[in-house]
Amino acid sequence: MISKKLAFVIFFVIFLLSGFISYSIFAGKETIGLLPRTKYKPPTTNGNAGKTSEVLDEAKTEACPLNGQLFGKSDKEKWEERRPLGIMIENSTPARPQSGLSSADVIYEAVAEGGITRFLAIFYCQDASYVGPVRSARIYFIKLLQEYGEYPLYGHVGGANTDGPADALGEVEELGWGLYSDLNQFAVPFPYYWRDYERLPNRVTEHTVYTSTPKLWEFAKTKRKLTDVDKKGKSWDAKFEEWKFKEDADKADRGDLSKVSFTFWDLFASDYSADWVYDKISNSFKRNNGGSLHQDKNTGKQLVAKNIVVVFANESPANDGYPGGHILYKLTGSGDGFVFQEGNVIEMTWNKKTEESRMKFFDGTGKEIQFVRGQIWVEILPVGNKVTY
Repeated sequence: MISKKLAFVIFFVIFLLSGFISYSIFAGKETIGLLPRTKYKPPTTNGNAGKTSEVLDEAKTEACPLNGQLFGKSDKEKWEERRPLGIMIENSTPARPQSGLSSADVIYEAVAEGGITRFLAIFYCQDASYVGPVRSARIYFIKLLQEYGEYPLYGHVGGANTDGPADALGEVEELGWGLYSDLNQFAVPFPYYWRDYERLPNRVTEHTVYTSTPKLWEFAKTKRKLTDVDKKGKSWDAKFEEWKFKEDADKADRGDLSKVSFTFWDLFASDYSADWVYDKISNSFKRNNGGSLHQDKNTGKQLVAKNIVVVFANESPANDGYPGGHILYKLTGSGDGFVFQEGNVIEMTWNKKTEESRMKFFDGTGKEIQFVRGQIWVEILPVGNKVTY
């Protein structure tokens, strides 16, 4: 007769094997990487060693199609071989300082749940050797990422998958991204994602997943056959609509606005308020996060942006039974907001006709707003929130 102890061991082994088999089925033909506790370190060159405009001392003549920032020809040669990559980066207090935000072309911020905001960082024209901590998908970020071509790359760790309108993983499958342009960590092996317990010491496991843009672009190219074109040879930007861009205004023509401040959910204002302090000399805004300097751990420097866009959107509960309370934002149609740039504020109207179309911003005369060349932050606030400046 089998002892209780032996029976328990047999049950435990069967449980592990069944879990591994189901995991493998979920991943299709690709190997699943159960992320180890690791001291793995990615390249420190951001994947650009020997071929950057900085190294070659090139003239900055090539405009990034996402934010208008100027780079050298060698940089353009790199981005022309790939497609935009959106990565979910968390903003809970144990995740700070995050890695890689300063290298993104465009960043979207909205509440993920419980008043805690999360970032969708869009990378295309620049690399970042360390990005994270990476967290889970939310459906409204997916709808924003849809602006960046039919199959933009999407880096995340799982996602909302409850029945109902907040089903992010279901949306990924419906769009045809699953196991193609979707780079869910659960279907992408180590070392394209890894855990680093030393980068932010004394944090729990959920705040330890990192990735690298060169590695994810490499994975997309070698494993999914996705470069600047998809498997049908269609270019990612065949229907992509660029925003309009302009040069920095002369210092004498810059405004005197000093700071932009707002909260997402007032109950969590102490940890998730945002302050953007304008620096007239550099013509950029410096970010404070929850009352403290918001730094990129990769550089040790405060995050700065040329343009701050505040989008007011209708927020509603998903009512899907998730304990933390999944929420929704209506990001199609139109609404109001502000654009802050060059020490000035522009009251604007935003418009996004479909999930795939570009969100555009118009001033009071109906003219599309031009962005100053450089990083663009899009802050999504519930309708009714106040912005002080």
